[in-house]
Amino acid sequence: MKIGVASLAHMHAIGYMDALLEIDGVELAGIWDEDAVKGKEIADRYQTTYYPELEQLTGSEIDAVIVCSENVRHIDCVMAAAKAGKHVLCEKPLATRVEDALAMIEVCRENGVLLQTAFPVRFQTSIKRGKELLDSGAYGKILAMKGTNRGRIPGGWFLDRELSGGGAVMDHTVHVVDVMRWYMGAEVTNVYAEAASRFSEGKIDDCGILTMEFDNGVFASLDCSWSRNKKFPTWGDVTLDVICEYGVLSINAFNQKMSVYSNENGVSWDYWGDNMDLELIRDFVQSVREGAKTASVTGEDGLRALEVALAAYRSAEDHRPAPITLAH
Repeated sequence: MKIGVASLAHMHAIGYMDALLEIDGVELAGIWDEDAVKGKEIADRYQTTYYPELEQLTGSEIDAVIVCSENVRHIDCVMAAAKAGKHVLCEKPLATRVEDALAMIEVCRENGVLLQTAFPVRFQTSIKRGKELLDSGAYGKILAMKGTNRGRIPGGWFLDRELSGGGAVMDHTVHVVDVMRWYMGAEVTNVYAEAASRFSEGKIDDCGILTMEFDNGVFASLDCSWSRNKKFPTWGDVTLDVICEYGVLSINAFNQKMSVYSNENGVSWDYWGDNMDLELIRDFVQSVREGAKTASVTGEDGLRALEVALAAYRSAEDHRPAPITLAH
């Protein structure tokens, strides 16, 4: 199977390319990036072809495309890939506008190709185990949830709203909301949010707190801030407390590590755990190989998570709850 990468803008692009090299029968068959110098350099490093135009990549003999562009450009990359008959794995958030997400879903449907949203957290062992335990009924009915996805300020185009579509609320809401939806099979109906700029010199929202109501009556909260300082042992976290009838299920997706203490560095983490990027790519490759009709994490999943982030921005601006009407 031949897979290409459309844009190197997102930091996950390198992780995804490394993952492709680890999967038998898969070839990293090409890279496109607007920056020709960077694109050629990375293509040479990975011993693959650099394409100066996006349409040259999507028009080549590849089976699928991984989209890692700036958020607002996801739609252009997905449209080009789908119209060329290529399956698509698109970095999150799926889009920055609901209408763009709907158009991306529709063009992939019309051209008979998969559209998968890149939510690698679903493939982490403790997250998957949490799903199994909840589905087993051992914890009873879910009553409430509390989640965090706190990270460092990524910098670069992430701080440019014209390219990112938003800051921490856009970047970090979608991961945990996707897990919450997946766990319950429920949709968010109402969001109240506070967002501000505390760490990025006023450039963009870098901290946010969301409270959400789901259509099954569950209440949830989420800290989606870029609040980790530069000396923190890792870039961020994903935690989830699920309060149920018969107990509380606590998950820390970044706890597969050893804490190492030294006089020189204080505390550092020696991570031994899952490679979520690799498991995400394995899943996508398997779906393409098996001719799956839908991806395991669909474009619709990406759309629903996006709707929550956009509602959070409306709420933070109006200082009142923002209802969500699901788009179709």
